Amino acid sequence: MTFMNRKIFVVTVILSLAFGFGGGIWFANLQAAQSVPIIRKLINQSQNQPKEVNFSLFWEVWNSLHKKYVDPGKLDMQEMLYGAISGMVNTVGDPYTVFLKPPISQKFQEEISGAFGGVGIEIGKRNNIVTVIAPLKDTPAYKAGVKANDKVLKVDSKPTADLSIEEVVNIIRGKRGTKVILTISSNGNTRDVELVRDTIKIPSLEWEIIDGQIAYIRIYTFNQNIDSEFEKASKEILKSSATKLIVDLRNNPGGLLDSAINLAGWFLDNDQIVTMEEFKDGTREEFKSRGNGALKIYPTIILLNGGSASASEILAGALHDNKGTKIIGEKSFGKGSVQELEKFENGSSLKVTIAKWLTPSGRSITDLGIEPNVEIKMPENPEEGTLEIGKPGKDPQLDKALELLR
Repeated sequence: MTFMNRKIFVVTVILSLAFGFGGGIWFANLQAAQSVPIIRKLINQSQNQPKEVNFSLFWEVWNSLHKKYVDPGKLDMQEMLYGAISGMVNTVGDPYTVFLKPPISQKFQEEISGAFGGVGIEIGKRNNIVTVIAPLKDTPAYKAGVKANDKVLKVDSKPTADLSIEEVVNIIRGKRGTKVILTISSNGNTRDVELVRDTIKIPSLEWEIIDGQIAYIRIYTFNQNIDSEFEKASKEILKSSATKLIVDLRNNPGGLLDSAINLAGWFLDNDQIVTMEEFKDGTREEFKSRGNGALKIYPTIILLNGGSASASEILAGALHDNKGTKIIGEKSFGKGSVQELEKFENGSSLKVTIAKWLTPSGRSITDLGIEPNVEIKMPENPEEGTLEIGKPGKDPQLDKALELLR
């Protein structure tokens, strides 16, 4: 089962222009949107209306606008209807529950597969502010110094405060080779970052042996290639001189639920709880490990930071709760909710949060994130050349993990 097969989508959204998965978005085909009928006359005003809700005020305001507004040519009934629906959905206060108009809905549904192009960051909302979850390695945003937890205040001078994630993505998306300017706030400083959109390719993982005995594996995303790539790496590690293991999930924005479960199966006994899905009525569905547990022989440490989200948090929580695996770094992003996409006849859709992910001990990932056992913060303003993620001696979080394993 995956988020996609269950009509469940990881909510973190990559800013991109073409085929997108975990880091990007396909070019949108707007022909379907262009065929959506324009409202000429209001019909079905009371269809499916809840009996306990009085809609008279809504229609009084609607009618008053049409009777009295000074510039009636600007009253677009289609947009007024969409605006009313969006306002209703937004009052829920959940940044991941949104109404999508037909053009954006179509683009969103094209986000979930393939290679892609774009600027290479994944975003979410934190305290109702558009926030970078993670920059993707070797992308335009990564090379420009955009970091996890940076706030995106504007896109091409347009404020993002009142926009949904999907609307922000729609503005940033564009053709390869074109430019987009993000106004970024980081540590109280605001700057404009000019990015040139490009084709985005990211590896699933990389690994190496440190000190002849510590396998260091860095997982960048939980995409459709991660299962086979992790199996290959694991078999190589098992044949190597490694006796200990570091799993680096920093700046990994997540991806497929199935992959988080499959990877957990390399570390856990069979049939252990990896995560639980909790619905509004309090019922829970358990997802359990399946696999050979071949890597459980290694003392293991996990690295996390504020760019670790979704499937990354599920894997880290599973290993921590089931076998006491130590986590080093910083608190994770806290993206552990489940969305379902409901499509409507005119091409619009509703993306609605239907459940929360819990760790095996019952901890809510969305509400609490994953806390490290040992907190190590990265320097905010390092001298040039002194900080390099994944490089021993230049990566304080990795160095701490190496120290504990040694």
